[in-house]
Amino acid sequence: MAGDALSQDPAELRRRIDTTRAHPARVYDVFLGGKDNYPVDRDAAAAALAANPRGYLDVRHNRDFMRRAVTSLTADEGIRQFLDIGTGLPTGENVHQIAQGIAPDSRVVYVDNDPVVLAHARALLTSGPEGVTDYIDADLKSPAQILETAAKTLDFDRPIALCLVAILHFVEDDEAYPVVRELVDALPAGSRLVLSHLTEDLNPASIRAVKETYTKRGFTFVLRSRDEVARFFEQSGLVVDEPGVVPAHHWRFEDGAPVPAPVEPQVLASMDDIEKVRYQDINDVTDADINVYVATGRKG
Repeated sequence: MAGDALSQDPAELRRRIDTTRAHPARVYDVFLGGKDNYPVDRDAAAAALAANPRGYLDVRHNRDFMRRAVTSLTADEGIRQFLDIGTGLPTGENVHQIAQGIAPDSRVVYVDNDPVVLAHARALLTSGPEGVTDYIDADLKSPAQILETAAKTLDFDRPIALCLVAILHFVEDDEAYPVVRELVDALPAGSRLVLSHLTEDLNPASIRAVKETYTKRGFTFVLRSRDEVARFFEQSGLVVDEPGVVPAHHWRFEDGAPVPAPVEPQVLASMDDIEKVRYQDINDVTDADINVYVATGRKG
């Protein structure tokens, strides 16, 4: 439960952290320019970048899709509740910052089971006075626990946006589809599913090379086709919003992504390739760069 999670003994949290194996949330943190990671995570990120030098665009465009989707649901659709599973480490533009920046009374529940994420979870709970944020220490594969605990913060009689952003490719089919269905089936009418997923449909050679670097490190890594991604929506009768299940940079990208602050050339030259990623302008993107399908859908 959220309160119990945040009161865990720091020594116990440190004991739970395995610094000998890379963790998806921490590797993602590396690509986003975060500091809450370990050498093993940076090695995994560097290997993935070596396999696909433009692969950082998948990570950054995935994150920017989340920004655009939460913005659209809050500003245009009136959604005021978000359940974000597989939250990852706190970084700029978290769900509650985006939603509450538009609608201060928004309520957000984050879910993750990585002890490193848990150790930094308080950074995700800096809600404005009108809104609420909470954190659940739980695994996506425990939907009943997630739903029971989330109901202490979210009103399941009002629409909720379920965010499953870059998490399902770490879950095998026999668990992924039933878990998503159980979660969606518990949501009231008018709720939304926000989903992103890696695929080999678009640029198979580059993403297969990345997959190899991760599976060597013990990650489950399932690349799903467009039809297999669409199945997450179809199995619960969700109506997929326009423009459908599309590559990340084709989902309502008309206004582009924020441009990073400029960096002096000599400073940039002193950085390694991973450090440079956070300063890249992701508006410089082509269809040959992206291996992520994204979509949102509505529950009738």
